[in-house]
Amino acid sequence: MSLEIKNLTGGYAHVAVLKDVSFTANDGEITGLIGLNGAGKSTTIKHVIGLLIPQKGEINVNNMTLKANKDAYHQQIAYVPETPVLYPELTLREHIELAILAYDLDHDETMAKAMVLLKKFRLDNKLDWFPNNFSKGMKQKVMIVCAFMTDAKLFIIDEPFTGLDPLAIHDLLDVVEAKKKAGAAILMSTHILATAQQYADRFVLLNDGKVRTSGTLAELKQTFNMSDANLDDIYLQMTKEAVDNHA
Repeated sequence: MSLEIKNLTGGYAHVAVLKDVSFTANDGEITGLIGLNGAGKSTTIKHVIGLLIPQKGEINVNNMTLKANKDAYHQQIAYVPETPVLYPELTLREHIELAILAYDLDHDETMAKAMVLLKKFRLDNKLDWFPNNFSKGMKQKVMIVCAFMTDAKLFIIDEPFTGLDPLAIHDLLDVVEAKKKAGAAILMSTHILATAQQYADRFVLLNDGKVRTSGTLAELKQTFNMSDANLDDIYLQMTKEAVDNHA
């Protein structure tokens, strides 16, 4: 497995947003991270990529920890954030070259991979453009290209469909499927439940900073005792539980 989270407790300024969270994201699978706003999805991701340090527990990516080898750990992960983060003074080409340096990749080989992706996302004629010339959707595509041209073992995509048109969403899902078939693990946080149900192999349902349950759709149906349910029905049931528990 590429990602293993064990008994993770963490959050911000000594406030525990996550409480004893444990789950895995397996090689060759898409794992959907599902939950209400404030359930802990983004906080979980921030811990995995090293922006937050756990108060308790541990995170392993491809049998590496951040503490043991910071650079090697980060090179196992490619991340597409919900909001694109680009350098205003760097062109698209320079963003790609910076990512090649950060991941210590072969320049020509990786640039060739990048060009295939740039063509797919209709950015191949914009290599000398600066970010202020890009729409939000185009900026998101730059983040996707910079992530998926790497040889990372774990791809984390946080609300990846925000700002993308239907064609770009289709293209992104194609790229994700290709990485899955190549044996990488994909952790995808999304509110687009129909797409998650169609593409994800397993799900982790977060509620109030805890894992409510995890497993395949069939296993979730069994847990919630909802044999005819889809992911949307299960999500609504979890929401109802959350409201009832706070009543």
